[in-house]
Amino acid sequence: MPKEYRQVEWDAQLADDCRHLIRLAFREDLDNEQDWSTVSLVAADAQGSANITARASGVLAGTQLIPLIIEEAELELTWTPQKQDGDAISRGDVVGTLSGSVRDLLTSERTILNFICRLTGIATLTRTYVEAATGSARVYDTRKTTPGWRRLEKYAVRCGGGVNHRVGLFAAVMAKDNHLAWSETQRTLADITPQVRQFLTAQLGEAAAAEKLVEIEVDSLEQLEAVLPSQPDIILLDNMPPETLRAAVEMRNRLAPSVELEASGGVNLQTIGAISQTGVERVSVGALTHGAVSLDLGLDWKA
Repeated sequence: MPKEYRQVEWDAQLADDCRHLIRLAFREDLDNEQDWSTVSLVAADAQGSANITARASGVLAGTQLIPLIIEEAELELTWTPQKQDGDAISRGDVVGTLSGSVRDLLTSERTILNFICRLTGIATLTRTYVEAATGSARVYDTRKTTPGWRRLEKYAVRCGGGVNHRVGLFAAVMAKDNHLAWSETQRTLADITPQVRQFLTAQLGEAAAAEKLVEIEVDSLEQLEAVLPSQPDIILLDNMPPETLRAAVEMRNRLAPSVELEASGGVNLQTIGAISQTGVERVSVGALTHGAVSLDLGLDWKA
């Protein structure tokens, strides 16, 4: 079974990331003051309930944050979900209900919606790419994420059916074009994988080093032929058209069948179908995160 990057699931580490973002979001809205609009118009003891409702179809993500927002901001609210992250939603669907202090509900409304609209947009776009990848290739995200939101956005990709590429620079070795262009000593492409593995073993020990994936980027079939004998875990094929990708797969199958191939660059909804049918195992798409548009969800008072 091929190695895989660690996938982002909802866990304590992701929840801790979210707590930092939640605190920053409320600091942006309230500073050291308060919601003057709400406190001047709504009685302190007013109670009410409101639904979060989908105003467009998509794939839900981000509702796991709502209890954290309530806890972190010390809101007098309860959250009753009707849909879960990863669920398909249609226009008019009720995602869940917030009940309690009307003041707290109004003050937190935009923060809650900002999180779930953004993440639902990512999950929805990811699902669109996954469905457009009509071949056997898996669809991966990249590190083209909003600073501070990396794990959260990758979680949304998972909700949409995508697969997470490395979560950070610490997670794997990925020798890209700029690494290869800048070198203090002359080395061939065939030298890179053994040098990296030797270094990792010396630094981390054999067991931990074996857990680090080694991926090398190439932009031509000539480079691919030079790298394959050293058998990195993955070779990234940069900006290759489908006919070249098919030739790369044939070469890989002959020379190093255990190496996985990843297509990257020039991938969009019009091209991913053909790319995914070339025989590569992976297609990475930066647009899953940097190109996603928030999906519209709103807050509607219950009668």
